[in-house]
Amino acid sequence: MTEAIQGEVLHVVPPTELDEHDLTPSLQQLAESRYVVVLRKGGHPSLLQLLWAFIRRQPLEAVTIVTEDPYEEGDEVTLRVEETELVGVYRTV
Repeated sequence: MTEAIQGEVLHVVPPTELDEHDLTPSLQQLAESRYVVVLRKGGHPSLLQLLWAFIRRQPLEAVTIVTEDPYEEGDEVTLRVEETELVGVYRTV
């Protein structure tokens, strides 16, 4: 099942640097020659949103996405993704 995820890019691991990062073997195998992108779901939160998340004791959610497209840290993106067998990891469709 596909869904749209909107968020702010926090970190990008290019395909040439996959071996240099501490990725789980399953994620490294899934990524192969693709980019691994970590997004803060919902984008960059305002100060009020951060305070509200703290009061509710619900942390801001980050997700990992495996994609063919290069992104830069700080980009706001909306991606069509599908879940993988790894928890919290998606791949673009």
